[in-house]
Amino acid sequence: MLEIRSLSYSYPKAAKPVFFDLGLELQSGNIYGLLGSNGAGKSTLLYLMCGLLRPQYGQVRFNGHDVCLRQPDTLADIFLVSEEFELPPVRLDEFIRINSQFYPRFDRAAMEKYLTDFRLDTHLHLGRLSMGQKKKVFIAFALACNTSLLLMDEPTNGLDIPGKSEFRRALISAMNENRTVVISTHQVRDLDRVLDHVTIVDGGRLLLNSSISALQQRLAFSLENAPDPTALYSQPTAGGYSIVRPADEGAEETDVNLESLFEMIVTQRQNIF
Repeated sequence: MLEIRSLSYSYPKAAKPVFFDLGLELQSGNIYGLLGSNGAGKSTLLYLMCGLLRPQYGQVRFNGHDVCLRQPDTLADIFLVSEEFELPPVRLDEFIRINSQFYPRFDRAAMEKYLTDFRLDTHLHLGRLSMGQKKKVFIAFALACNTSLLLMDEPTNGLDIPGKSEFRRALISAMNENRTVVISTHQVRDLDRVLDHVTIVDGGRLLLNSSISALQQRLAFSLENAPDPTALYSQPTAGGYSIVRPADEGAEETDVNLESLFEMIVTQRQNIF
């Protein structure tokens, strides 16, 4: 679906590039978690994926088309939920009337379902909502547009605890084999049970791009009372020590601890894959 080839990007007057010779492929039907340290370029990568930024070198192709050309058919099939956004002070019906025409597969019934899932009135005024409520409306609209590629930058920021659960349910219900979702996040505990794939960037390069199932086959995650110096990763955490070891052949698969995985990948790259 989306292919990044030899991508390099730098902001003007920056001391070093955000990305250098980055290559990445995203496949349909998956929810990708895009992880990285502060300043690693997660938001920048989302903007490059949808053509809002243009790389100095390389190319981003979506369904065979260069996203930098900003062709109408391409833009109609990509939606970006940025971390910071503004909604106009109008009624929701007016917002939908104006904006839905740019997305041919927009589904009004689905929009109303997502709003109900978020416990919001379908006949509301955007100017009278809290920031958290506005984010729910924007996410509901994004899901209802039914674009093949949905990019989301920190979507759970600003949501209360029920809202995060509602978001996970809405996201799962919106998935199908033709859709790809990329979620940039620091809040890995909000999303660890919905991700199919983990992508980690740091230092301008791709450090990991793996399915959750492949990680479960190769690594075992546990919380133990004592450290293990022989493990791939062993660090103190709340309640004990977070341990990562190579998975034993034939052993029962464990849930992937995304926080431990991230720290292991970023700090001990030589031990991984």
